[in-house]
Amino acid sequence: MSFDVDRIRKDFPILARTVREDRPLIYLDSANTSQKPQQVIDAIDDYYSRHNANIHRATHQLGEEATEAYEGARIKVAGFIGTRDESEVIFTKNISEGLNLVAYAMGNAATSGPEAERFRVGPGDEIVITEMEHHSNIVPWQLLAQRTGATLRWFGVTDDGRLDLDRIDELITERTKVVALAHQSNVLGTINPVREVAAKAHAVGALVVVDGAQAVPHMPVDVQDLGVDFYGFTAHKLCGPTGIGVLWGRRELLEILPPFLGGGEMIETVWMERSTYAPPPHRFEAGTMPIAEAAGLAAAVDYVTGVGLDAVRAHERDLLGHALEAMAEVPGLRVLGPLETANRGTAISFTLDGGDGREIHPHDVSQVLDADGVAVRAGHHCARPLHRRFGINASTRASLYLYNTRDEIDALVDGIRQAQKFFGAA
Repeated sequence: MSFDVDRIRKDFPILARTVREDRPLIYLDSANTSQKPQQVIDAIDDYYSRHNANIHRATHQLGEEATEAYEGARIKVAGFIGTRDESEVIFTKNISEGLNLVAYAMGNAATSGPEAERFRVGPGDEIVITEMEHHSNIVPWQLLAQRTGATLRWFGVTDDGRLDLDRIDELITERTKVVALAHQSNVLGTINPVREVAAKAHAVGALVVVDGAQAVPHMPVDVQDLGVDFYGFTAHKLCGPTGIGVLWGRRELLEILPPFLGGGEMIETVWMERSTYAPPPHRFEAGTMPIAEAAGLAAAVDYVTGVGLDAVRAHERDLLGHALEAMAEVPGLRVLGPLETANRGTAISFTLDGGDGREIHPHDVSQVLDADGVAVRAGHHCARPLHRRFGINASTRASLYLYNTRDEIDALVDGIRQAQKFFGAA
C-alpha cells in the first residue's frame, strides 16, 4: 500500500490549526516532541473516562482494568522492539530517567551483594561515551564517574558528522565497564553503527547502553538483533504522550541490577531493618506509575505499526533527500552532519550566513520562520559539546516526521531565504 501522507495528516488534529495571524501550522520540530494522532488522544480519554484506578493494588473491577491496560502496554512495547519477554521492559517517565536508572543503579552496586559485581565501577575503570550525545547520555555518566572515581572517555566526531571509530581499540579496552551511545543523533541525524560498537564492547566484557529516543520513532528497532544490554526511548517522540518512557534490559542483567528508586510496588518484603525487592520489571517502578500514559503509548505503538515503520522510513528518506538538495541551493547555509541520506535520520541542524561572514543567530532564524507559521528549534539542542566540536554555540534545527510533506520543506527553505533578506544578506 502506498504511503498516503494526506490521509495520515487527517489523524493529527493539531495540524489543521493556524498560528501567527492565521497562517497554516508547519510543524518541523518532531525531534523535540512529535504531534499526537486522534487515536492516542482517544485512548487516554477512554482510560480516564472509563477505567481510571491505581494498578496492582486494587481488587475491584476498575483496578483490574487499569492493571490490564498498563501491563498490556508493556506486552505491546516488548513486541514492538523485538523481545518476547515483557519483564525486560521497564516504564520510566522519559529516556533521561531510563539512562539515569542504569547509571545510578551501577553506582548502587558498590553496596550490593556479590551478584552485582558486573555493575561495580571504581578507580581504574573507564566509562566510554561519544561527543555527539544528548546531555541525558553525558551527565549521568559524568556523575557516575565522579561518585566512583572511574574515568570518562569518549569517541570524537568526524568533520562530516560521523562517529570517529579510528581509535576504537584505544577507547574500548579491558578497563572499560560501560559504553553508552546514541542510536541516532538528535543534532546531526547520524545513525551510529551500534552493532559494531556493541561487539567490540562485549569482547572486553563491557556493558552497552543505547539512547534510542531519535531512532525508535523512525525505523524498525530490534534490541536483540542490535546485541546491546540496555536500550531506552521515550513515548512523546513516537506520537505518544509525555510522561512515559521505556528502558529495555536483558533479563539476566535486570535480575542482579540494584534498585534505582525506593518505594511502593518495587519491594517484596519490608522490615524495619531491611527490605527485599520485587523481581524485574517492578523492582524499578517505584510508586504510582504513569498509567494513562501507558495506555497512550500502547495506542501510539498501534498507530505507527499500522502505518508501518518501513513505510515511514521510506517517506522520510524522500523528504530528507528533498530537504538536503533544496538547502544546498541556499548560499551561506551550512548543514551539520552527513549531506547524504544513507545512515542518516531527519534531524537537520544548520547555521546561516547573513552576509560578510556574519552568522544570523539561530534564535533570529527561528523567529522569522515562526512568523510564517514554520515551527523549528533553535539552540544547542541539549548537545552543547557537539556544537563546540563544530565551532559554534547554537544551530537551527528542522526535524521531519511521517506527517510532513515536500511542500512544507519548500516553505522552510523559502522562510530561510526570507531570514537572510531580513538580516541584510544580498
